[in-house]
Amino acid sequence: MAKNVALVTGGMGGLGTAICKALHDDGWKVVANCLPDFPPAAEWLAKTKAEGYDFFVGEADVTNYEQCVAMVQKIEAEIGPIDCLVNNAGITRDAVFRKMNKDQWDAVLSTNLDSVFNVTHPVLPLMAERGFGRVINISSVNGVKGQFGQANYSAAKAGLLGITKALAQEVAKKGVTVNAVAPGYVGTEMVLAIKEEVREQIVATVPVGRLGRPEEIADLCAYLASDKAGYITGATININGGLHMV
Repeated sequence: MAKNVALVTGGMGGLGTAICKALHDDGWKVVANCLPDFPPAAEWLAKTKAEGYDFFVGEADVTNYEQCVAMVQKIEAEIGPIDCLVNNAGITRDAVFRKMNKDQWDAVLSTNLDSVFNVTHPVLPLMAERGFGRVINISSVNGVKGQFGQANYSAAKAGLLGITKALAQEVAKKGVTVNAVAPGYVGTEMVLAIKEEVREQIVATVPVGRLGRPEEIADLCAYLASDKAGYITGATININGGLHMV
């Protein structure tokens, strides 16, 4: 199957950038989604171009359905068919549940879970109609096992596992696969910004004794997007250094 367009939501973050690069290296035309008029976008494009990557930008607030529909229509018309979608956008607003406010709950559920509906809904029928597609949902080890102080994040990331299994069944006969990737603690800028002593405590709980590399998650996504992974669908692939074994 000729590789057309891969759309990566939250494509300019640490993990998103690694996923964009891995898909580009594998022959995809990659569209990195970001917020409209996102200030760091020009700098990100210039930096990645200097590294040899020619990325496209898809502007939309993934919490806004109408913006997502418009983005998909624009990409399909101007760049090409979206044959791969990586739902990677995500935020955290951590607090123990009794102190968590409704805004913290809504922000995380909207960005991490509602966004998957908003972007996938206009894309999936097009994939099914063309007879090929790859949808990859970035969940988390904390969506699989839960995490103290992350009721909102764990709920959203667990929700991704449910929609992955449901959609996989709906489009399996259409040549479209839907899978979830559940990373553990990965050495992105966000994680590396954690105080060193706290980071060391986290690493001490990981059997392999280190943080994951963004490229390791990205390479798994590239594999799932390839023809070689055509018999994998509805799966949750845990990539967490043995932190949680299912």
